[in-house]
Amino acid sequence: MTLTTARMAWRNLWRNPRRTTLAVAAIGLSLTLVLVYDGVLRAYADWMRATMTGPLLGHVQAHAPEWRKDRAMDRTLRGAGAAVQAARRSPGVASASARVYAPALAALGEEGFAVLVLGLEPGPESRPTGLLAGAPEPPAGKRVLMGKALAENMGVRPGDVVALVGQGADGSLANDLFTVAGLVSTSVDFVNRQAVLMELPVAQELFAMPDEAHELVIHGKEGTAARALAAEIAALPELAGAEVLDWERIAPEMVALVRVVEVAWALVLVLVFVAAAAGVANTMLMSTFERTREIGMLLALGTRPARIVSLVVTEAVVLGAVGVLAGVVLGGGIVAIANRVGFDLQALTGRGPRELSFAGLRWSLVLYPRLAAVDVLRGAGAVLLTALLAAAWPASRAARLEPSKALRS
Repeated sequence: MTLTTARMAWRNLWRNPRRTTLAVAAIGLSLTLVLVYDGVLRAYADWMRATMTGPLLGHVQAHAPEWRKDRAMDRTLRGAGAAVQAARRSPGVASASARVYAPALAALGEEGFAVLVLGLEPGPESRPTGLLAGAPEPPAGKRVLMGKALAENMGVRPGDVVALVGQGADGSLANDLFTVAGLVSTSVDFVNRQAVLMELPVAQELFAMPDEAHELVIHGKEGTAARALAAEIAALPELAGAEVLDWERIAPEMVALVRVVEVAWALVLVLVFVAAAAGVANTMLMSTFERTREIGMLLALGTRPARIVSLVVTEAVVLGAVGVLAGVVLGGGIVAIANRVGFDLQALTGRGPRELSFAGLRWSLVLYPRLAAVDVLRGAGAVLLTALLAAAWPASRAARLEPSKALRS
């Protein structure tokens, strides 16, 4: 495509400003809708991953073999402290912590309630992705936290002393008195309804688990692939023989939901092809029909058919490019605004709850759409490719015109 051809294509497009404007508007609006939809879909995928890998799963988990099947107290990771330190030194790791899960009975008075004592490390778990994010204070010593729903069921208030009775990993009796320092409400249902959160060393002592843990939860740095991180952790000598899994293998049903995004994106892309093809094909076809005599004259003067094809194709590409520019500006602007203020799905529930409960998690109804460079490039590429394909028929028709017949039309 020469500069002269581009100038001619630009002038030809604006011979009929109304038709060209409508075609640009159709292409630009189609791409705008795609980019907005892409932004929402990417927000949905981010939302799914962040909720799944946040307080509950992490990006990678390590356990003793078979622990995930029966949750037996004696299936523990030995040398948990060294394993956690080794994981934290790995290049792709943002945080790593150990957890203890122990069933027990809790009582404020005479009535006992089945609870799950969760021993954890306050430091890492106080991060935005941890179970203690937003907690009034971290557990320390004999001061524990309790899930808000559990506390309401038991009639427990901050400052109350509860008795905990359970069984140690070695079969011994585990019992002691603890003060409830505060109540927590997390995105994980079982923590809210059943958990008593305790400092890890205290839980290890109570349940006879010196330097042992049931689970290591590891969060990777931004941009680190979970599967690659799992392989990196599994290779650590301190975790030799442990079961190390990334979150996608732990929760495959959630991965299937994320995959829906890819299918939905493909369907929307088809709509863009159709809209862009209709706009470009109609404009090019009408333009070539109107210029039949002009094209016939060019052919009669010796212009090669290839030059006519190049001119029509250039017009289509320029038309698509202008539509792409309009769509990127408008669509990108809308997504940028939505990313700043959030997209509140609560409005679709009639101003109902701000969260949903699903798969043992509480899901926020506020999404923050965003676009990646690949979204813009794919959308723009789809439009330009469609413009080329849509111009094929008008260009072929123009090139096959017989000069004598064209001049008489």
